[in-house]
Amino acid sequence: MNDILKGKKVLVVDDEPDVSEAIAELLFMCDVTQVATYNDGKKLLEMGAFDIAILDIMGVQGYKLLDVANDIGIPAVMLTAHAFSVEDTVKSFKSGAVYFVPKEEMSNIAQILSEIFETLDKAENVFERWLDRFAAFYDTRFGPDWREKDEKFWSKYKYWM
Repeated sequence: MNDILKGKKVLVVDDEPDVSEAIAELLFMCDVTQVATYNDGKKLLEMGAFDIAILDIMGVQGYKLLDVANDIGIPAVMLTAHAFSVEDTVKSFKSGAVYFVPKEEMSNIAQILSEIFETLDKAENVFERWLDRFAAFYDTRFGPDWREKDEKFWSKYKYWM
C-alpha cells in the first residue's frame, strides 16, 4: 500500500483543521498540502501539481473545486460528513469525482487512495472498486433499496441492482 502512495502529491481542502491533520497523518508517506478555503484550494489546484485532491463538500464549495480539478485532470475524492447521502454520492460521481468517502471512513484513506491509484494505473473502473468497498455500508446506512432513488444511474452496474 505505502509503495504506490510514496511521494504522491495530495491536496486536502477541508475547513475542519482536525480533519486535514488526521488525513495528513494517515498519509504520512505522501506529500500532503492542506488548505481550508475554496480560494486557496482553487489556486493550488490550478497550479496542477497534485496527483489527487481530497475535497470536502460543505464549507469549501467542494463541487466547484471538483469542477476545477476535472478541468485540469486531477482526480478528486469527495469527503464529507454533512453531505453524506445517496443523492450527494450520485451527484459527486456524475460531477466527475473518482471516489466518495464519508468522513467516518476516513481512517481508511490510505487504503482507499492505494486502490484508486492501482485502478487508475490499470485503466480500470474506479467506481466499481467504490461499489465493492461501500455497497454493504450503504445497505446498512440507507437500507437495501438505496439504489432505487436513481435507478438510471445505478442501472449501469446491474450486478448491484
